[in-house]
Amino acid sequence: MGVVTFAQELESPVAPDRLFKALMLDSHVLFPKIMPKYIKSIELVQGDGGVGSVKQTNFSPESLLKYAKHRIDGLDADNFRCKYTLIEGDILSDDLKSVVYEVEFVDDGNGGSICKMSSDYCSDRDIEFREEDIEAGKDTAMELYRAVEAYLLANPTAYT
Repeated sequence: MGVVTFAQELESPVAPDRLFKALMLDSHVLFPKIMPKYIKSIELVQGDGGVGSVKQTNFSPESLLKYAKHRIDGLDADNFRCKYTLIEGDILSDDLKSVVYEVEFVDDGNGGSICKMSSDYCSDRDIEFREEDIEAGKDTAMELYRAVEAYLLANPTAYT
């Protein structure tokens, strides 16, 4: 099985606990609200929102994608860590079987945070990624992250 890993770090003036709550715990409410151009809804299709639960993201008609299902594999609210796996959706193919994400928010020492993310793209065989596909994926993740960050900065009492 081939696994290709990508990692990145993002700095934010927003505290780790607020980013974690907004991005990891309350995404089903916040994402459709602040990004309706891309996300129509996020619904819990299995579980109670904790480890083992499955969430389905339904993308807006303007999006090239229809849906994605993610399973929550690990959730540590005390240390602002989450691990989840893309298990179904338009992004997956014969070559790409799943994507495992790990996200951690750490204090930057100045009231803000550093978001450490890694993505493991899993396949039954060796897979190659085109640079433009990698950049497009990073750009989409960055746009969502920055939209949440902007919302939190504009609403300083949200997710406190």
